Amino acid sequence: VPGNELQIYTWMDATLRELTGLIKEVNIESRVRGTTFDFVLVSPEYNCPRFNAFEIGLTVAGNRSPDDSKTLGNTRFSIGDYLDVCITPPERFMRRPAPMRYLKKKKPFTH
Repeated sequence: VPGNELQIYTWMDATLRELTGLIKEVNIESRVRGTTFDFVLVSPEYNCPRFNAFEIGLTVAGNRSPDDSKTLGNTRFSIGDYLDVCITPPERFMRRPAPMRYLKKKKPFTH
């Protein structure tokens, strides 16, 4: 496993807050109050060799957020999918507006 990758085996009822806690246990830098965890669901497209990505929530270390109680089961997560978590220190976080592709369509973007 690469140094910046973490493998977690969990249940579908795991919340984003619980996943944030598991990440903070092994990543010391992410324990700082105000650090943001931006969760993106990455799932393979079964008809062709590409992946779809969906933003599913954001949590903040030391603060409550509306997405804290969101579970993997509440999202489109299914067995075999990945979570890509962007960890941003508090001094660097600036919530960006949604890209135009999110505002015009409710479809996922692909990588």
